[in-house]
Amino acid sequence: MFRISITDTPAQRKLVVEGKLVEPWVDELRTAWRNMSRALDRRKLVIDLSSVSVISTEGEKAISELMKQGAKFSCCGVLTRHVLKRLATNCHGPLRDGVDQTGSGVQTEKSSRR
Repeated sequence: MFRISITDTPAQRKLVVEGKLVEPWVDELRTAWRNMSRALDRRKLVIDLSSVSVISTEGEKAISELMKQGAKFSCCGVLTRHVLKRLATNCHGPLRDGVDQTGSGVQTEKSSRR
């Protein structure tokens, strides 16, 4: 299963990714990012990976590419947070306190959802 839904507020457009970020769905994420980054009207675009259960090597490559293009991410869960921090460090240098201090846009959220 894989799904991307969009949540719009006056300040933010959020792409909520659910399921497994594996081939062939990795290209769907790239396409959604490209399409949704248009016409933001000064809103921030965030990719929410809180409901992603699996990230393949191809998925990690896509996330890294999107980080380099300026994508901002939010997540919860130990594994997803670890993957995003590692990818952000590879792209931009070390992170401090679980929140991006270097511009890569990783935001982590603590959640009781498991």
